[in-house]
Amino acid sequence: MPTPILMPALSPTMEEGTLAKWNVKEGDTVSSGDVIAEIETDKATMEVEAVDEGVVGKIVVPAGTENVKVNATIAILLGDGESAGDIGKVAAAPKANGSQAAAKPQPAAVPAPGASPARTQAAASSSSNGRLHASPLAKRLARNAGLDLSTLKGTGPHGRIVKRDVEAASKGGAPKAAPVQAFAPSPASVDPRLYPADSYTAVKLDGMRKVIARRLTQSFNNEVPHFPLNIDVELTNLLAARAALNAASPKEGENAYKLSVNDFIIKASAMALKKVPNANATYTDEAILLHKHADIGVAVAIDGGLITPIVWKAETKGLKAISAEVKDMAARARAKKLKPEEYQGGTFSVSNLGMFGITSFASIVNQPHGAIMSVGAGEERAVVRNGQIVVRTMMTVTLTCDHRVVDGAVGAEFLAAFKQFIEEPALMLL
Repeated sequence: MPTPILMPALSPTMEEGTLAKWNVKEGDTVSSGDVIAEIETDKATMEVEAVDEGVVGKIVVPAGTENVKVNATIAILLGDGESAGDIGKVAAAPKANGSQAAAKPQPAAVPAPGASPARTQAAASSSSNGRLHASPLAKRLARNAGLDLSTLKGTGPHGRIVKRDVEAASKGGAPKAAPVQAFAPSPASVDPRLYPADSYTAVKLDGMRKVIARRLTQSFNNEVPHFPLNIDVELTNLLAARAALNAASPKEGENAYKLSVNDFIIKASAMALKKVPNANATYTDEAILLHKHADIGVAVAIDGGLITPIVWKAETKGLKAISAEVKDMAARARAKKLKPEEYQGGTFSVSNLGMFGITSFASIVNQPHGAIMSVGAGEERAVVRNGQIVVRTMMTVTLTCDHRVVDGAVGAEFLAAFKQFIEEPALMLL
């Protein structure tokens, strides 16, 4: 029977995406591993690889189609001896599960920092013991129907629970699961009919902006009790060190570099997290996760929203390596070419608006991080030193903490450590 190619889940949280481009056309022969399409999610553009080989019999979803649900059939592949006349059998048969199409990375598990896609996929496929295996579509249908998946027997490959199992259980009256409260839209949403139709231009919400709005509303209103802490730091020694290091850089070539103040901030944040490990934490319903490494998410503004590519194990990297990594990921973020494992996860966030002249602001906690640090502009201010009023370059930073995991004392201890590393950058070499 012809094989359906399904809309893949490019991350654990993806529910729909845009089929941006087909790299094949009907009648083309494809082999396993061939890149057949490009999918746009809220954060990135990813390639879809064929798992099976055969001939593209029909393209079901045209290029450019938005809001394509995960596990929807996007094309049909014909095997040996099959023809266009066999395509109708796919519609009549139960929908296949997610094993018919693949994308990198696989959605079954969140990649560990630094893990390759191959290692991640191998780990996901070998972790069947003690875990409930169900397709994303089956999980969503079961959730909507209030069914307990643990009571169902899967008929998919390796006992996986698929759509037909949930539908059969719904008709047969399987045990119901405890109701799950869905997220309600914010009451602050505005009805556009309040304004005359010719008085504004409506810019359609893309997937990224919808996800940002939903996640930050949840964080601000419903889930994260947060509070801000402010501190001023002096940049005199840091600016001198930066100037000396940049002056020592080769003028050109692969070894050339140009350090920014933000590179120092990322490194100082990582060192402060290692010095105050209780600030390097994530809250879960079962436990507080104290992370072994400082994985710093760096907020990058892109068209339509914000993304936080992650500098993994930042405490182990030098300023030059951090600078090169941030520049590379920022460029690929703006082109929507980041892989999910490059922006999902992390332990701490840094958001810097100093380049726009903003002197002080407080960000919203970016879950699953326990805190986010907002960095203002460095500016000359009159300060008191040894009883004398002098001019120094100062910078205000604000730490917004998830009070469930980072309380006031821990946040203050972190900021004291951060201030020490910024004002005496040589300490970061110890």
